Amino acid sequence: MIVDRLFDYVSKKGHVCVGLDTDFEYIPKCFADKYKTKKEAVFNFNKEIIDATYDIAACYKVQIAYYEAMGIEGLQVYSDTLKYIKEKGCISIADIKRGDISKTAEMYAKAHFTGDFEADFITLSPYMGINDSIEPFLSYINDNEKGIFVLVRTSNKGAKDFQYSINQSGSTLYDTVGYKLQHIADKNKGKCGFSSIGGVVGCTNNEEGALLREKVKSLFLLIPGYGAQGGGAKDVVPYLINGNGGIVNSSRGILLAYKKEEDGDKNFAECSRNAVEKMRKEIWEELKNEM
Repeated sequence: MIVDRLFDYVSKKGHVCVGLDTDFEYIPKCFADKYKTKKEAVFNFNKEIIDATYDIAACYKVQIAYYEAMGIEGLQVYSDTLKYIKEKGCISIADIKRGDISKTAEMYAKAHFTGDFEADFITLSPYMGINDSIEPFLSYINDNEKGIFVLVRTSNKGAKDFQYSINQSGSTLYDTVGYKLQHIADKNKGKCGFSSIGGVVGCTNNEEGALLREKVKSLFLLIPGYGAQGGGAKDVVPYLINGNGGIVNSSRGILLAYKKEEDGDKNFAECSRNAVEKMRKEIWEELKNEM
């Protein structure tokens, strides 16, 4: 299962998931000016970041919205970026957050697990229910080495608008989502003990996070909220089990690391590598402190 490969990469390379949420405005002007089109500039920027970090990053998360905003050419960059990640022998996560009725979900599964937009993992929203929003993707998990990360409890401020709603039994909505996913994940475990059915859980509110992790032990976690949203290495630890079982995403903190360095725009890829190295060392050090 793909989760076994991801587990192995985390063990060897660390926990960092590099977020390729690439806006053209993020690209240093001296680099963008080398290319005739935004399409070429964005793809080659992504390529430089991947080349500089693939040996120390567990995986790459490509947020489709940044590419959709560029129109047809942006979707070509999105496709080319996913293909390049695969070419480098790395794992891709297509951050698409789809969630719809069953037949439409089948088309989303086909679109993002095969063809021009094929990725190893995709992100999903469970709001329309397990049968509709999740089950159409399950055949790809066991038959085609694919995986999903389902929104459970996110790190943005608006999460409390719905995710913290409490039902008659006293459980939050995010607890209910986690419980239902855990039930499915238990039936789809890899050799590593985790499932390719994973969850998105933000690295904020540690006390809640530790309690939630106890309830979703089979889920491999995609953990946002590091850096720009206030999370740090210490906040990540409660979401890991024996030092593994989670990847920690950082996007702007890595892509824009060059802005913190004098003349960093001339060495932006090296600055991104240094940011990944710093992040993974911080997480490893915090894990050692907890042991």
